[in-house]
Formats: sequence, structure tokens, C-alpha cells
Amino acid sequence: MVITSIADTVLRQIENVQDTVNETLFEPVVRIGVTGLARSGKTVFITSLIANLLDRGRMPHLVAAAEGRIEAAFLQPQPDDTVPRFDFETHLAQLTAREPAWPDSTRAISELRLSLRVQRAGLLAGLQGPRTIHVDIVDYPGEWLLDLALLDKDYATWSAEVLTRIKDRAEASAFNALVASTDPAAALEEPAAKALAAAFTDYLHAARQAGFYDCTPGRFLLPGDLAGSPVLTFAPLPTDGKAPRKSLLREMTRRYEAYKHQVVRPFFRDHFARIDRQVVLVDALGAIHKGPRAVEDMRGAMTDILGAFRPGQNAFLTQLFQGKRVEKILFAATKADHLHHRQHGRLTAIMEALVRGAVDRARFAGAETSAMAIASLRATVEDTVSHQGQTLDVVRGTLLDSGKQAAFYPGALPEDPSHLLTPARSGAESWLEDDYRVMNFAPSPLTLRPGDGPPHIRLDKAAQFLLGDRL
Repeated sequence: MVITSIADTVLRQIENVQDTVNETLFEPVVRIGVTGLARSGKTVFITSLIANLLDRGRMPHLVAAAEGRIEAAFLQPQPDDTVPRFDFETHLAQLTAREPAWPDSTRAISELRLSLRVQRAGLLAGLQGPRTIHVDIVDYPGEWLLDLALLDKDYATWSAEVLTRIKDRAEASAFNALVASTDPAAALEEPAAKALAAAFTDYLHAARQAGFYDCTPGRFLLPGDLAGSPVLTFAPLPTDGKAPRKSLLREMTRRYEAYKHQVVRPFFRDHFARIDRQVVLVDALGAIHKGPRAVEDMRGAMTDILGAFRPGQNAFLTQLFQGKRVEKILFAATKADHLHHRQHGRLTAIMEALVRGAVDRARFAGAETSAMAIASLRATVEDTVSHQGQTLDVVRGTLLDSGKQAAFYPGALPEDPSHLLTPARSGAESWLEDDYRVMNFAPSPLTLRPGDGPPHIRLDKAAQFLLGDRL
């Protein structure tokens, strides 16, 4: 068993060396991971990014496109045969239909390869000719990324943290009652284990709906083909007593360790550890609307997410002998089109403040980071209206629930982000002075000119940050 594991590791390292040499000497590959927590807009971001790289008329801040050096862009078969293909064509068709609709959210890992033929820049560009750069985009749920923190925790530590965190949450009342009536040292009975796992899963769904972001294990929310398997049939229990053989507590511990080794670790080894650049999408406006508790919880989740990265510069020898490290991390506050552009700077400042601790750690490790407010697909237009003697900057769009046109003013974000973060860190239940609201807008019908991708806000700046140095 040990020899097999060592041989597998050696073969994997040899394959990584071969891939690195080929990418460095012949056709470079940039592998971009895109993640974010639920409803942050990952699918729309990837769809719009690819569409706007194929038709670059709306990408003035992508320097290579503005200079006309991108001669062609085309989709190729993805390099990983065992990973589902990101269904770009279906998602784009949904967004550009006569009656457009938002595509379904990310529920599993997927991938797509976009190849760019780029004319070189510099004095010798005319002598060398164009080169091909492959952009591999990997889409995966942010809930899975949070699971990486479990690798450093045993079952007792994880259980104690979870039970302490949720003891006063209304969403966990049913699960807490079931735990209180359960004897961990009792003999294992599968119906009891299933009941605990089901109650814990119900809590995780309710917590996510209520605005909490510490919802791990992530596969409990998005189980895929693991649904109903023993590896997803466990829950946190008090561990201060004895755990006899064949007891419920002993089996819960075993299944938790199996989850780490058979689900979390392969994801890190096969997919996440190969990322060059990372996009973390955040629905900051949604968290602000839900209140200080949700903002603080999201800030903690962002810190945990970055803790899963191994940021640093991808020196050639480092790639050969130590594996890849994330070079660039983009934190993007999505749905900027829900605000008038005069508030975009404030949203960016709030985003920067939310991830300040995580960003400092990344920069110390040598990674380049950026925070910005974006809209992957613009669903609104801006307007100014008079209301009760005041002039308000609003956005207009089609409401998702009713299909009616509406003008919307979400409230004025503070110029100083500490006016949000201080109440959040102090445990305030609500904002004292202001009320922040959100609306769900449907995508607007599009009429695209030849050469133009879907309308967006700052998607070209995001692409420049992620790809500009490679182009």
C-alpha cells in the first residue's frame, strides 16, 4: 500500500514536470480557477468572460485586445478527460435568448479551454511571429474550497468548533435537540446515523439561506454522486466521553476521516493544486442586505478561503520541483450593476476592507492581488429620479419575480468601510442608521453587434489583471 502510494506520487510528479516543460517552452497554459460562495455569479462570470474574449469589442481595458494583437480566439477540447466540460454554449444561449434567463448555478467541477493566438509585443515582435496561449478555466463550488480547512482538523476539533458556533442559531435548533438526545457512546445504528446526518444537512441549507458562509462540509450541500453514501453520513457530536469500538462516535470519527481522505484530498491534489490564478467572486451586496452578522461571517469565510491557497510566484524551478503556486488572486464584488456607478468606488473599498487580512497574507507570500466591483452581465441601466425632495441615483431593470420594470435605490453605501465592518465585528444585530436592500433583476434582452460580447462592468479590467502579463 505504501509502495503503491509512493509510486503514484512519483509518477504524478514526473507528469507535472513534463507538463511544465511543455507549457514553458512551447505553448503556455494559464489555468484560472473560478470560485465563490452560493449565488455569487460564477456561471455567468465564466460565460461572459469567454464570450467577450471570443468577441472583444467591449474589452478596451484588455491591452492586447485594444492593441489588436489578439489575432484569433477559439475553443478547444479541454485537456482533462475526466472533468465535465463547462457548458458554455447552453449558458450563452440562455443569456442571449429572446426571453433571457439566468443559467443554473455551479453544482460540480467543470472546465473549458480557450486558446488565443497572440501577436508578440516588443521590438522583435515582427521577427518571431504570433504564439498560442491556452487559457484553462476551472469552475468549482466555493463550498468545496472551504473544505480544505478540514484537512488540518481531526473530528474532535471540528465537532467542538461546529457545536460551539451553532449552539445559539435558530436554524440549528432541531439538530441541536437531536444531538442533546443522542448518546455518542451507544452502539452504532445506521438509522440514527442517517437521522443525524439528515438533520445536520437541513441545518446547513437553512444556514446558507440565512446568510451564513461557514457551511462545511461542502459536499453535504452539493453531494453529486456521493448522495446517500457513508462518507456523507456523519455529523458533529460531543467527544468528551468514551468512544467504544462499534459505537456511534467511533463510526462518526471514521467517516469524517474518510471524507477528508477520499473526497477533500483528491480534489486538492487533482484540481486545486494546479491553479495558476484564482478568481473569488463575492456577493457583498447580498451580505450587506442580510445584516452585520452576515458581513462578519463572509469576512471570516474569505479569510478561510485564502488560507487554502498556496500563493507565490511561479518560478520555473519552483514549478518543476515543488508544484505550482497561485500567482494572482482577484476578489470581485459581483452585481455592481445593482448600484449606480457613483457608488462603485465605495463597493470596491468595502470589498478591499473585507479581504484585507487575507490579502496581506497573500502579498507577504509573493502573490499579486486585486479587488474590484464588477458585473459579468449588465442587467440594468442607470437613471436619476426625484423622491421626497431628494435626487436619487437609481438603476432600472426587470424584476426577476414579477417581470415588471422597476427603478431601484438600494441605499447609500458608506464612504468609510469601517462603518460596516465595525458593527459586524462587534456582533450587532442590525445596521443602526441605514437600511440596505437588494433586488433580483432578470437579464435584459440583448442585441449584440458583430464583434461585441455581452455588456458588462469592468470584466475587461478583470481579464487584464488575470491575463495581461501573459498576452
